[in-house]
Amino acid sequence: MKNAIRKSEVLIEALPHIKKFAGKVIVIKYGGAAVDEKGIENGILEDIIFMNYAGMRPILIHGGGPLISKRMKKAGLEPMFIQGRRVTDSRTVEILDKALHTINRKIVHAMRAMGAKAFGLSGRDNKLIKVKKLKLGPDLGFVGEVTSVDTTVVKRLIKDGMIPVIYPLGVGRDGNTYNVNADDVASGIAIALKAEKFALLTNVRGILKDKSDPKTLCNTLTVSEVQKLIKMKIIDAGMIPKALSCMKAIKGGVKKAHILDAGIPHALLLEIFTDRGVGTEIVK
Repeated sequence: MKNAIRKSEVLIEALPHIKKFAGKVIVIKYGGAAVDEKGIENGILEDIIFMNYAGMRPILIHGGGPLISKRMKKAGLEPMFIQGRRVTDSRTVEILDKALHTINRKIVHAMRAMGAKAFGLSGRDNKLIKVKKLKLGPDLGFVGEVTSVDTTVVKRLIKDGMIPVIYPLGVGRDGNTYNVNADDVASGIAIALKAEKFALLTNVRGILKDKSDPKTLCNTLTVSEVQKLIKMKIIDAGMIPKALSCMKAIKGGVKKAHILDAGIPHALLLEIFTDRGVGTEIVK
């Protein structure tokens, strides 16, 4: 009986959040080492499907770095990175496209098996993501940065109750396919669709003032506070691009951005449907 009452209390707590976010776009980015040939853990997909059934309009953007590197090595190519970006020649583009398509197909298949209406596509399809060549100094090859997002297809999908599952490729003015950072694609889509929320799933709790102490988790930060923490080098290394993507989304009109630990069971639901949350939210 106690367990049943506890479950009912959780549902009641979730009710105002469900009402508030019904019909709103939620962009979720999941990548890194957690995304491999198998796709994504079912718990995360369950959260996204729950959101869809609750009336929200979730959009999933995923990466797949480990599988890309594995297939490159199999083809006799050594993965190279400059400032966190994969050096991408024409052969690498082909490998990257096939690897991400494999992951995308498995995610879509898993979501459909759970009863969701999911649709997979790349940022190249229908010129969803338009890019220009990224220039960091050294030539990275076919690596692009987002210049514009054509939301026509995505809007049609979410209007029909579908969950778009997108992998990060883009099209340049030259007609070539470019490798694009998944965080940049996700924030670009969130801005273009005026998303209510932008969630980055990663392998840490969020932004910590002391990385060795989980109790120093920053539950809520403003954009200016995030900038200060970067200057103070409290936010450093791999957290910097995530924080920058969140700030870009907020400055572009997204209401809230969240950095969450994908390792926490049902992290997305806990962050969105409860009063406490489990990660770091960034607001204007």
